[in-house]
Amino acid sequence: MNDKYLEDNNFAKIEPFEKYTKQYDLWFDKNNTIYKSEILAIKQLLPIKGNGVEIGIGSGRFALPFKIKEGIEPSDKMRKLAKKRGINVIKGVAENLSYFDNSFDFVLMVTTICFLDNIQKAFNEVHRVLKKHGFFIIGLIDKDSLIGKIYQKNKADSPFYNIATFYSVKEVVHYLDITGFKDYSFRQTIFNPLEEIKNIEPVEKGYGKGSFVVIKANK
Repeated sequence: MNDKYLEDNNFAKIEPFEKYTKQYDLWFDKNNTIYKSEILAIKQLLPIKGNGVEIGIGSGRFALPFKIKEGIEPSDKMRKLAKKRGINVIKGVAENLSYFDNSFDFVLMVTTICFLDNIQKAFNEVHRVLKKHGFFIIGLIDKDSLIGKIYQKNKADSPFYNIATFYSVKEVVHYLDITGFKDYSFRQTIFNPLEEIKNIEPVEKGYGKGSFVVIKANK
């Protein structure tokens, strides 16, 4: 089912992740303080217990520290890296999840929404596979933030972000509202230009100052 979806929709947004797989994965080692800052922000809102899945799991860099053992990823090469890290990764896309209704206690999606073909369809699928009172945790670069504006300005120079569609926190919350989610919590980090960050950034409640924002929504 998901393979046919990929074929029918010519899922071109896989291409940079297939072509620059090592470059993507090495970013987390080269920018370890930024990576750790994002991990800490997610940790504050991610449920401690429960059966979870990460959608757009990439090479497993976010699933691994949270011991998430299940993931969805359309890129073959990314999927192979995640599997090497001990994660069970299924080929697929957020808009067409191959899971039964009410399957998970939480769904994690980190820096993935900007690569979705259809954000509303993806959110509908997340809502479907979540159990009642389950949580949807989203990590994103806020379009209205310092880094968000820089990424948009320099989109043409990035092999990854030149195909991305950036969203503001308010826009994401709008789509979550339409889908039926409620009771939002927010965390933010990355308050400085990336090249100036030498130490792990603080994590604060809310949004509007930090470039990396985590949203937790309740089904």
